[in-house]
Amino acid sequence: MEMSYKPEQDNVGVIRKIRRCVNGFGNKSTCGICNKTFLKFSKYRGGWDAVSSYLKDLDWTGSDFDNFWCPYCRSHDRERHLKLYFDALDFWKKFEHANVLHFAPEKHIAHCIEACTPQRYVKGDLYPSRDGVEMMDVTDIKEPDKSFDVILCNHVLEHVPDDAKALKEIFRVLKPGGVAILQTPYSPKLPQTRENDPAITTDSQRLEFYGQEDHTRLYGIDLMDRIAAAGFELKLHQHNMLLKGVDSQRAGVNPDEPLFVARKPTI
Repeated sequence: MEMSYKPEQDNVGVIRKIRRCVNGFGNKSTCGICNKTFLKFSKYRGGWDAVSSYLKDLDWTGSDFDNFWCPYCRSHDRERHLKLYFDALDFWKKFEHANVLHFAPEKHIAHCIEACTPQRYVKGDLYPSRDGVEMMDVTDIKEPDKSFDVILCNHVLEHVPDDAKALKEIFRVLKPGGVAILQTPYSPKLPQTRENDPAITTDSQRLEFYGQEDHTRLYGIDLMDRIAAAGFELKLHQHNMLLKGVDSQRAGVNPDEPLFVARKPTI
C-alpha cells in the first residue's frame, strides 16, 4: 500500500529552518514517512554518546538515538521502523475493516492506519495530548473481552509499573487469532529483567540503568517469557532477515530491534 504525507513542520523557528535547508542538500538519508532525502537525521538527547556505559555494555536495544528525528516531518525511528516492517509483511491489510486499539499512538503510523479504513480505531493514552486520543490505562482497559483484531503497544510497557497486568489486559480485549505489536527496549545480554531495584530511585539513576527517567525497568531476555506467560504466541521478525535490502543507516532505524508480533491463539 503506497502512502505518502505532506510534512507538517513548516511552523518552525528560523534556526531550525536554516539547519533544515542546509541538511536538505545532502542525500545520505531518506525518511520512509515523508520520503524526503537529506544529509542526516537528528540525534535524540545527544545520541548514543550520551547513553550510559552500563546500557552500552548490555547492548541495550531500542531506538537509534543517533538517527532519531526526521528534520522535515519529525517522525522518529520507531515509526519509520514499524512502517518498514509493516510494508514488508503486508501487515496493513490487517487494519482493513478491523477493530484496532493503538496505545500512545504515533501520529504518522496513525495516519497510515486511518488510510486502511478500519471499522473501529481507538487511540488511547494515559495522558492524552492530541485530539482524538482518549484517556486509557493499559492495565485497566474499559473495553469488553475479545473487542479488537489488532493492538499496537509500541514502546509503552517499559513505562508501566505492572506490565504483567497490562499484558493480561491486552490479551483479554484481543480477539482469538488477533495480534498485538509489543515493541519495547530490552537487553539481549541481560538474563533477567532489572526492576524494583531499591538502589534505583532517582531520575538520574533511572536514566543510567533503565534508559529514561520514566522507565520502570530494563527488560532482559526473559521479556519473551513474560509475553508468553500472558497467553500469547510470540514471533520475532529480525531486521536482517525481513528487511535485508534496507540500509538501516540511510533509513534511520536500529537494525538490532526486531518486530514483536504476539498472537492470541484461536483455541
